[in-house]
Amino acid sequence: MLPTSLKPFSYESFPQAGVVAYFSMEIAIDPAMPTYSGGLGVLAGDTLRSAADLGVPLVAFTLLHRKGYFQQHLDADGVQREDVQPWEPADFCAEEAARVTVSVEGRTVNVRAWRYDLVGRWGHVVPIYLLDTDLEGNSGWDRGLTDHLYGGDSNYRLEQEIVLGMGGVRMAKALGLVVNVFHMNEGHAALLTLALLERQLGGAPAGPPGESDVELVRQRCVFTTHTPVPAGHDRFSTEQAVRILGSERTARLEKLGCFREGMLNMTLLALRFSRFANAVAMKHAKVSREMFPQYPIDSITNGVHAPTWISDPVQQMLDKHIPAWRRDNLYLRNAIDLPFDEMLTAHARAKEALLAEVASRTGMVLNPRVLTLGFARRAATYKRAGLLLADPARLARIASAAGGLQIVYAGKAHPQDEPGKALIRSVVAKAGQLSNDMLRVVYLEDYNWNLGALLTSGVDVWVNTPRRPYEASGTSGMKAALNGVPSLSILDGWWIEGWMEGLTGWAIEDGADDAAEANSLYTKLESAVVPLFLDSPGKWAHLMRTTLAYNGSYFNTNRMVKQYSRNAYYPLKLVEQARVEEPAFDHQSA
Repeated sequence: MLPTSLKPFSYESFPQAGVVAYFSMEIAIDPAMPTYSGGLGVLAGDTLRSAADLGVPLVAFTLLHRKGYFQQHLDADGVQREDVQPWEPADFCAEEAARVTVSVEGRTVNVRAWRYDLVGRWGHVVPIYLLDTDLEGNSGWDRGLTDHLYGGDSNYRLEQEIVLGMGGVRMAKALGLVVNVFHMNEGHAALLTLALLERQLGGAPAGPPGESDVELVRQRCVFTTHTPVPAGHDRFSTEQAVRILGSERTARLEKLGCFREGMLNMTLLALRFSRFANAVAMKHAKVSREMFPQYPIDSITNGVHAPTWISDPVQQMLDKHIPAWRRDNLYLRNAIDLPFDEMLTAHARAKEALLAEVASRTGMVLNPRVLTLGFARRAATYKRAGLLLADPARLARIASAAGGLQIVYAGKAHPQDEPGKALIRSVVAKAGQLSNDMLRVVYLEDYNWNLGALLTSGVDVWVNTPRRPYEASGTSGMKAALNGVPSLSILDGWWIEGWMEGLTGWAIEDGADDAAEANSLYTKLESAVVPLFLDSPGKWAHLMRTTLAYNGSYFNTNRMVKQYSRNAYYPLKLVEQARVEEPAFDHQSA
């Protein structure tokens, strides 16, 4: 039993507010479980880890993805090949006895759930239910509906979203969970609102709902949108909606204003039925309000789970000097006083681990004393992985002036994203052309959780070059900051809020085109980054500890989950109402 003074932040003081059900198409649960593709899933996993640490009464629903996303292989020319990632759910999860059904193209599909108990630092459990249609009685096609994350075509996607949203709501009831708040993490889960509305109307899909019925559903739902990229908002044709959801449900959604330009828009559906909606950074909220001007969209800036992403050497240093950081990440502000030599030594150990992995994977031996830049994220064209290599001659001059320069790339392209695959091939080709004794460029295959942790802690500078305003938030730079690694980045997403020139990193100035922004990137390398790294280890150590203190103490899910709890899940008005109207809820039984 912890002393009262050391008890973590918790909502046990008002359990009457009820349990939160968090729905996400992907969740990074465990490195050995391929249930995520990238940023959205990692953010979801970090959210749940902090909820468990903080004692928030929360459960989660996702799909099983028994064949994973994909394992990436790159040949010498950077051509991407994708292999499935089969795994055995019984090795990690317990099968629940409950069964529910959903209707897909008029067929009845059976759904079960596997439970994974995510245990927080203080013993609080957040159960994660992974929905699975691989059951006898389902057709061969339906048994595969929960096999592949982001696989197949848009028909497959809509069918999966029925299982997640409508199946998840029904599974929560079948499991006996008392859910007062449904959190849709992106529009993939928006059909849960339809299931709630039909339950409100007595279970029938037909019949026009009244505004009071809609409002009752709205009061139980919150929504987070994660991208300003139009293609990232799921849309389905009227023909698909009628065929897969049914004509009566489609007509209902049309009447409720969930169609735009003749397409069922899942973001509109989620916004229509949510009492609270948020974007994932301040800038992203402004862009989202322009995209959906009829709805109020707040902002809660993303974070990352500090104990997951801080390297072991840095954790050991923090445990020595700031032991309270694990209980409350705000104490990371005290990193401003960490000893310079220990900061440099901890980073050197993390860098050694990264370079050892590079050597193991590629045979390339990098120099631990040479300035090393990192760029790793999904290989989408708007993220502009090639901007850093845009002017090979100038980059070579910078490398020579620095006494050497090393650049480590990683990132997957979606199997159907041909421009993204072409981007990887281009970067790999340029890496081969540019690499020499002074400049080493390497692209690592199969970017995943473990490699991401090595990269964000082991490089000296984290580089991010999205085309504005398409970076909703970004979290890789936050992971770097928690390790004292500064960023050199475009002012978009979270970096607008985290940027303090020369204290947390450097801004790439806005330009009229790619060439102008590449010029700014090179200028910052020449005038600020390289001289500081070469000439003043003490000032570099100061930069690392201000990066950790200022950005690490804020851009974490410890802070973020508290914001969701206070603003979305348990705003004071609803808490006071729940204390009067609702019976006590024993969230430990959830």
